[in-house]
Amino acid sequence: MDSLDGTFDGRHFRDVLGNLPTSVVAVTTTRPDGSPAGMIVGTFTSVSLEPPLVSFLADRSSFSFGHIRESGRYCANVLAADQEVLSRKMATGGPAKFDGVEWTRSPMGNPVLAGIVAWVDCDVEKIVELGDHHLAVGRVRDLRVSSPKTPLLFFRGGYGDYFSTTALLLDRLAGF
Repeated sequence: MDSLDGTFDGRHFRDVLGNLPTSVVAVTTTRPDGSPAGMIVGTFTSVSLEPPLVSFLADRSSFSFGHIRESGRYCANVLAADQEVLSRKMATGGPAKFDGVEWTRSPMGNPVLAGIVAWVDCDVEKIVELGDHHLAVGRVRDLRVSSPKTPLLFFRGGYGDYFSTTALLLDRLAGF
């Protein structure tokens, strides 16, 4: 299945890269009427400290990404390990993805989901088309840690979480 010319079977490509754990982040914004919009991404990352920039990738066919592009702002919500059901709900299409989901507004007016690990509020700095995705770079305007929960991860086609052996040892030493 290896190819020196850079062509690979799509399934093989996904299987190999599935061995890299990724974050599970709900990227949210609001529509012009104030209703929430959002999508799940597994590609959220830090880009630059000066200026503070982050990024994520969105499939070019994503309907939800259009709302983020239109609003010019978004909030990256780092989902907690106990939010797999929320991730699956928000990964589906359609207007019902926020039904029954608790959220408040960030300082920029973006949805901050209840129970998350952290959030990062951004203005869209730049959007670049790359292959079958859009790379969305955001300038960080505000960010907060919301809870000490462990993050939800995606690895080898399934959800899981991360437990640092160092953190577990420190918690044990501290009596937690």
